[in-house]
Parts: sequence; structure tokens; C-alpha cells
Amino acid sequence: MNAQSTPEPLSAQDRPARLTVGVVGAGRVGPALAASLKLAGHRPVAVSGVSDASRRRAAELLPGVPLVSPAEVLAAAELVLLTVPDDALPALVAGLAETGAIRPGQLLVHTSGRFGAAVLDPARRAGGLPLALHPAMTFTGTSVDVQRLAGCSFGVTAPEELRLAAEALVIEMGGEPEWIEEAARPLYHAALAIGANHLTTLVAQAMELLGTAGVSAPARMLGPLLGAALDNALRSGDAALTGPVARGDAGTVAAHIAELRAHAPQAVAGYLAMARTTADRALAHGLLKPELAEDLLGVLADGGNQ
Repeated sequence: MNAQSTPEPLSAQDRPARLTVGVVGAGRVGPALAASLKLAGHRPVAVSGVSDASRRRAAELLPGVPLVSPAEVLAAAELVLLTVPDDALPALVAGLAETGAIRPGQLLVHTSGRFGAAVLDPARRAGGLPLALHPAMTFTGTSVDVQRLAGCSFGVTAPEELRLAAEALVIEMGGEPEWIEEAARPLYHAALAIGANHLTTLVAQAMELLGTAGVSAPARMLGPLLGAALDNALRSGDAALTGPVARGDAGTVAAHIAELRAHAPQAVAGYLAMARTTADRALAHGLLKPELAEDLLGVLADGGNQ
């Protein structure tokens, strides 16, 4: 399903029955998804969490739902959200299967972007129904996450016979299902990490540099600029590139690098890497004139040490 299309209304046979829901791993994601499923008519019945923070999240987003062990979650729920860190997921699934905690016909949903449905193969062999539903959103661990799920794209991977059920659950949470092939999951997740995680790093670094330059309200200054840049980039891609690198202004770029070396040397490597990538893309798309690119690329190759 295309993420830009409007989902067709679900037929009765495609709509999931009202299910009891359990959460294994009360991090930032699981309780929010369970709360969203509750709004759609499903019934959260059990949640597991170890840390004080996870227990607080569960109490806030799933009030009255008992905190129990993972095995007890699986015993109580027809739909189980396995919302643990990526590296912990394979061992968790294997352990649940080995101990006989998985029941035939039980829906097992993980929310890892990295993995597809294959990581749930031990559960499938035990009779479970594997679904990979990854919300392409950052989570705060608060009730605001439930609201943000409206219109959020989910990367969906599942056996073909479970595709309609997987997409229906996403739509019930207010999301937009986007089918991702099993083999494409790592690339899909890398793309999201580049866009979201690296964006946070860039914005935080830009605010620090503005503060060093004497700007009293860096966030207020950056907000309109970055909002416009993001909107333009989403609409136009590389055609939205502006600034000294895209213009081939080698002297300005050299001055930037010199200032960063003097005041924020930890930012130089990131600036050079992003400037080189920007220059390559600007050249490829005809934005950077070849006659200006030579001096610019020379500055970047030299790291500003001219």
C-alpha cells in the first residue's frame, strides 16, 4: 500500500476481531501502541516491565493493567506486542518458544525496524502468527505518542496470508501501512536512522554553535529555518539544496571550517562529511556548476587547511 494513498474501508473479514492485548517490554513504544489499540476497541490485559521508568509508563498509559512476567503476558493475551530493544528480540522470541509460552493462533507483533517477520520464526514454528509492525516515529513515552500515531507510516512485514490482518491493525491504530519486503528491512531502517537520528544530532549541534556565537534563543532562530528546509526537502528533494556548498562558494566553506576548528573542533568531521555529500548530490543534480566545484572540493579534501 502506498503511504500517500487513502486506505480503503476494511471489510468485515479483514477487520481484526476484538483482541486481548499484552505488552512484553514497557519501553516508550509498547504502552503507546497498546493504548492506541484500546481506543480501537481491543483490551489490554497484561504488561511486563522491569525498570521504574517502564512501570511508570505502563501505569500512565495503561492504568489498571497488571504488571506481570513475560510468560504471564503471553498466557493472558491473544495479541502480544514484543517491544524490546532490537538486540534483545531474537533471544526473547527463542526463549518464549522453548518454554512453550506461545499458543497456536496467537498474534505476535514486534516493532523493530531492523527485523522483518523472520526473527519470529521460532514463534511461527510454535503456532504463533508473526507480524512486524514498525511505526516510523520517535516516541516520548507519554500520552502524546498515542496522538502522533494518527497518520504515522508503519513498515509492515508479515507472511502473505497475514498481510491484511497486519495492515488492518495498523489502520486501527490510525497509522498508514507501508509494505516492506523481508530482505529490505535493514535498508529501510538505515534510511529512517539517517533521516531521524542524524537530524536530531545536526539540530542539537547547530543550537550549540549558535549559543557559542552569542545567540540567546537558538531554537527560536532555527525553528522557522529548519521547518522551511524540511518542508522544501520533502517536496523537492535535492532541488531544495541551498547554501554555500550548493553554490560552490569555496571561500565561505573554508571560513566555516576555520571557525569550527577554532571554536568547535568536534564539529569539523561532521561538517566535512555532510559538505562532501551535499557537493556530490548538488553536482549530480546540476545545481553546483562544474567550474566552481573544483575549488570547493579542494577545500573539502584539504579540510580547510590552506
